[in-house]
Amino acid sequence: MSTQVHPLEPFFQQAVRNSYEGKLGLHDPEMTSYVAHLLCEFSQADKLYAVRDENGQPIEDLEAMLRASDPVNGTAPSFDAERSMRKHIGDYALFVGGMYPEAMVPGNRRRGPQPSLGDLIRAGKESYYIVSQFNLFEYEQEAPLFARLSDGFERCVLGLSLVREELNKRKALLPPIN
Repeated sequence: MSTQVHPLEPFFQQAVRNSYEGKLGLHDPEMTSYVAHLLCEFSQADKLYAVRDENGQPIEDLEAMLRASDPVNGTAPSFDAERSMRKHIGDYALFVGGMYPEAMVPGNRRRGPQPSLGDLIRAGKESYYIVSQFNLFEYEQEAPLFARLSDGFERCVLGLSLVREELNKRKALLPPIN
């Protein structure tokens, strides 16, 4: 059975590899592949806010996402749901921190108080760490990747900011659309 590759995957693989390996010296093909796949996933806007409230509405607030991921004091129905939500929070924090950090500037959103970029990074790092602790049975193979993502979270965010710079340079070279 063949899995279909996202049309942007080869492009993002190269862009992430150039930044992670070429500029940061981060030689981890599994991490590079994961981050490139993440960029493909989040190229679809509905994927960015995959954590939902009890009414099925997307949760856009980081603090609310964190509360929803808690199976003891929050609304996560199980520890598997916690893992899934925490994986998404880590992905969200990595993506926003690297590709769209201006979203974390206070007053840049229409709703309520906005966490700082530092808060976002802490939440992403912690979330990937929690995911890495699910290291048995079906999660055993993935756990080391999430441990590395947690340990190198800041470098991964920096690498994505370099991808963003490269994309902006390429965009500047394109002719204007009339």
